Amino acid sequence: MDLTHIEDGQARMVDVSGKPATVRRARAKGVIYLRQTTLDAITANRVPKGDVFATARVAGILAAKRCDELIPLCHTVALDSVGMDLRACMGPPRVEIESEVSCRARTGAEMEALVAVSVAALTIYDMVKAIDREAVIGDIRLLEKSGGKSGRFVRKEKPCGEE
Repeated sequence: MDLTHIEDGQARMVDVSGKPATVRRARAKGVIYLRQTTLDAITANRVPKGDVFATARVAGILAAKRCDELIPLCHTVALDSVGMDLRACMGPPRVEIESEVSCRARTGAEMEALVAVSVAALTIYDMVKAIDREAVIGDIRLLEKSGGKSGRFVRKEKPCGEE
């Protein structure tokens, strides 16, 4: 397999100027595991720093829009939409975070979706760290992508509550 970001041993930004702009979509997911009391505080909107879900949602959207500033060699992508879904889940207590990104571009939106989930999870951690320093962020992954030369990818997994 050829490495597209390496040329003559040097890192480089891939030239996508010859590729056609197509509709591209990506969905990503991650989780932050919490104590039950912390999850209860989030769902009851009793976290001292404010509304955790609203703040994490906005943080994820803003992060997707700034992905090219955070990830080296990532293209600037004009996003058409960024959606964020946050769900409180039991067994174990956690918040599942999902993003969906769409654009019409020469390159995909996978990194934008993954960055949105990552920053939303970090935002949740920041908001609850005073009451739960043992919170754990994990399982960040691409769920689905479509558009572009490599075609469609869909990961198989069970929704929240169907563990």
